[in-house]
Amino acid sequence: MGKFINPFTDIGFKHIFGREISKDVLIAFLNDLLVGERHIADISFMDKEDMPEMANGRVVIFDILCRETNGAYFIIEMQNQYQDFFLDRSLYYLCRSVTRQGIKGKDWEYEIFPVYGIYFLNFIIPPFVSFRTDVILADRATGEAINKKFRQIYLSMPYFTLEQDECKTDFERWIYILKHMDTFDRMPFNAQKAVFDKLLDIADVSKLDEKERARYDEALKIYRDYYGTINSAKRQGRKEGEEKGRAEGLAEGIEKGKMEGKAEGRAEGLLTAARGMKDLGIPIENIAKVTGLTQEEINTL
Repeated sequence: MGKFINPFTDIGFKHIFGREISKDVLIAFLNDLLVGERHIADISFMDKEDMPEMANGRVVIFDILCRETNGAYFIIEMQNQYQDFFLDRSLYYLCRSVTRQGIKGKDWEYEIFPVYGIYFLNFIIPPFVSFRTDVILADRATGEAINKKFRQIYLSMPYFTLEQDECKTDFERWIYILKHMDTFDRMPFNAQKAVFDKLLDIADVSKLDEKERARYDEALKIYRDYYGTINSAKRQGRKEGEEKGRAEGLAEGIEKGKMEGKAEGRAEGLLTAARGMKDLGIPIENIAKVTGLTQEEINTL
């Protein structure tokens, strides 16, 4: 195990960014993310569960939900697993944070505070082709922002390939640290930014208490098991696809075999991951959300 927390585990991410004791770390990150656009002096964490107005409505559970002193809302999410409708989900979450601002009564004139959705993606999702994708409400012809109170920022981590000495801005240094944190023996960039000293202290695994360490170890195991299963399934899928293609003796057979092997490997990997999460006691509905399998399919495992 590394000296520092893996921030892409659920527990690690919230330990670093989602606690009152470390909110100055989150503030510093947000200011570097939004440099030249917005400066945040202070934030307050909000209830992560957004209850529906209707009895049969859906509860929304955010990773981190906070509000700055000037009124803007921030949704910060970390996502490891690909989801077909993640862009729809992130839009839905943002809209819920807009509609929750509604005030009952005829005197409300629909004035709302800005809502920012910030999403760390540990995978590549179309149509994004670069590390950072900023989404605004803009005129299609001119690209000019029409309503600046709606902002989404997607950070596709696989696209970030800068080495340590190539990071020139504080924001690039943040991303480099987060991407490689669990491999460090010591934290880089301490001399360039004081908040990185605080991050070093917060993310030190040895400083977790017994309960925190147990929860983190469990989250890390699930994280590693998932990626281990998926990577094994991909390798097996490629191997089976190549063997099938060679047996057919045609170039098109090779390509077809690779594609089929990858698809079968991914499907088998999802089943194996679901079976492992089920054995860990993770609720069936949560497993379904992560894997895309139906609850009926999971119950048969």
